[in-house]
Amino acid sequence: MKGNIILIGFMGVGKGRTARMLAKKSGNFCVDCDDLIESYTNMKVKNIFKTQGEPRFREYEQIVARWLQKRVRDTIISTGGGFYKVPNIRKIGTVVFLHSEFNQILKAIHSHPKAAQKIKKRPLLQDLKKAETLFKQRLPLYRGVADLEIQVGGRSIDKVTDEIIKRLTDSSC
Repeated sequence: MKGNIILIGFMGVGKGRTARMLAKKSGNFCVDCDDLIESYTNMKVKNIFKTQGEPRFREYEQIVARWLQKRVRDTIISTGGGFYKVPNIRKIGTVVFLHSEFNQILKAIHSHPKAAQKIKKRPLLQDLKKAETLFKQRLPLYRGVADLEIQVGGRSIDKVTDEIIKRLTDSSC
């Protein structure tokens, strides 16, 4: 596939797994923005949130976004849940919003063999009421920046990635 594909969506929706499968099927590389931030800062995301706060983490996302725009080509990019806010997102590549209902996201996380680790590494998922409010606030914003929306709830990664490939191939995105 030509051009960068940027996967956005709420935390726990499967952006990383989808990116890896897309990379496998397309022959492109994939990168994870949170991993890039951890490399850049030499800190885990949860520790950045704890010691420096969310505003500083969002600044690191901006740094990564500028680097991606300048340096990265033909790559699948898995983002954190708030990455959709970076102002240059559309300059980086085609934005694909992976959507699932909040309860389906929680069900998927809790059914994962490493559920406790998955929940622990997501600072914004510690308070479920706040997380659901955040989910509802972000939904129209994700849709506002997306070139393409893919329903992922209850579907296999195989089917999701096949749909992404087909829709990107069939469209002029």
